[in-house]
Amino acid sequence: MAVQKERIAKPKVDEVLLVTSGDLRLSANQACWPAQRDMEEKLTAAFAQKGYKLVRAHAYSEEEKHGFISSQRKGMDVFMKIHPQAKLVFATAAWQYSHHVLPGLRSHKGPILTVANWSGQWPGLVGLLNLNGSLIKAGRKFSSIWSRDFTDEFFLNALEEWLRDGKITHDLSHVHALDKARLPAESAELGGQLARELKRRKAILGVFDEGCMGMYNAIIDDELLNPAGLYKERLSQSALVAKMRAVSDAEARGVYDWLTARGMKFDFGTDSASQLTLEQVLEQCKMYIAAVRIAKEFGCDAVGIQYQQGLKDMTPASDLAEGLLNNADRPPVYADVTHEELYAGSPLPHFNEVDECAGVDALVTNRCWKALGLDPSTTLHDVRWGEHYRSNGSGGNLDAFVWVFQISGAAPANHFVNGYAGAKSERQPAMYFPLGGGSLKGVSKPGEIVWSRVFVEGGKLHCDMGRGTAVTLPQEETERRWRETTSQWPIMHAVLHGVSQNQMMARHRANHVNVAYAPDAETAGKALATKAAMLAELGVNVHLCGVEQGT
Repeated sequence: MAVQKERIAKPKVDEVLLVTSGDLRLSANQACWPAQRDMEEKLTAAFAQKGYKLVRAHAYSEEEKHGFISSQRKGMDVFMKIHPQAKLVFATAAWQYSHHVLPGLRSHKGPILTVANWSGQWPGLVGLLNLNGSLIKAGRKFSSIWSRDFTDEFFLNALEEWLRDGKITHDLSHVHALDKARLPAESAELGGQLARELKRRKAILGVFDEGCMGMYNAIIDDELLNPAGLYKERLSQSALVAKMRAVSDAEARGVYDWLTARGMKFDFGTDSASQLTLEQVLEQCKMYIAAVRIAKEFGCDAVGIQYQQGLKDMTPASDLAEGLLNNADRPPVYADVTHEELYAGSPLPHFNEVDECAGVDALVTNRCWKALGLDPSTTLHDVRWGEHYRSNGSGGNLDAFVWVFQISGAAPANHFVNGYAGAKSERQPAMYFPLGGGSLKGVSKPGEIVWSRVFVEGGKLHCDMGRGTAVTLPQEETERRWRETTSQWPIMHAVLHGVSQNQMMARHRANHVNVAYAPDAETAGKALATKAAMLAELGVNVHLCGVEQGT
């Protein structure tokens, strides 16, 4: 029996189709929908100004009360009805699961434009960068643009170029391939030595389930990972829950008491559905202990917990545990049989949301920073948002674009002003974390940072690296930025050296960025050069962003 093919109408020459992806969690999609709807109205007006009609390729759901594609199956079904040659816009104002739309985008033949609103309200820019990184890994050509209200000259000129040529050209003059011959000899020698040692004594990334939240760009195939001396221990989050149940209440209380003795504050309430409770925190302390013990059992050098899907319905949030793991100064964890202290005096690097690219980065940073005698505490942040800030004279002479780097609580206390004494734990937002749990919240201390991102492109491992400064903003400005984003989460005010706002957005291959501190600019340059040398020796293609060769 012959199968009849459904005829798909090609859009008119002045029509552009729009798709958008959302969360798997209905509560998040409903909460974020008003912002998405408002953004689409502004985007539609911008297309109309250029003589084009922006047409939604999938309808608003009266039953679910939002218009996001909320599963991979729904995304596939939507794309079955989209003409493969159509001009296609993916637009987001919220965090989105890229795998909802990636199958359709990978097979689409027409020009693709990814768009986000320049807002910190919901992680729309984070969602955009995740999809962009996933498309880069998939080898799918696309263009990308962003705007506060879709009326500015930068956006309108870019939109006109895309409508005319099917592509947007961005300024990437800040990116330079590493010239290993121009690295300082001392850094080249140390980085090479560390790489050879890693290849000799191979390392293990403990992966607690893979592919969190559809982040295709966060998965590194073994064929790319193994030549660098890195291997995965594929662990189950059900094993983590089982190990948590074996942790005693007294052990969990010991971690909590250690934190309060260091001055950390907990914003407790009595309603577990909306407030943080001691019971939630003690469960988080059990997760911390369990993760360390499992890592030791399997000989892991770093671990990544998926949490968002799966564990969110089983336990409170993993973020407090993750922040503790990433810190050099952390509550001691002892083996349950031999009672030896595990990973004593050092972080057990954690890669949030099982971002394996960030895991490679954190492990390499850990080796380099230790070899240089620096604090190896490291973390990844979301590239959440940012605005230009100009001081009024009373707070110094800052006049720069200041990024909001922000993650859901996995930042180490050594990165904060006053460490644990400057840290506070607040209940995670219920729309994302139904069983609660506290964050590890603080303001990143001022100082010199090295930022980086490992990614996959063209079937090879790459790393973008650069320098930056974490700056101090007035308390009222920090509070405003928290109100504009997520107030429960740790925040870094970051100024990137030699990289503009639009250059960063155009080039960055991920929603995440790794950061580590150095005590001064000279040491930061040495640390960056050592890390670049180690990565290059491991076979990673290194790109310096805004940094001069020979730093």
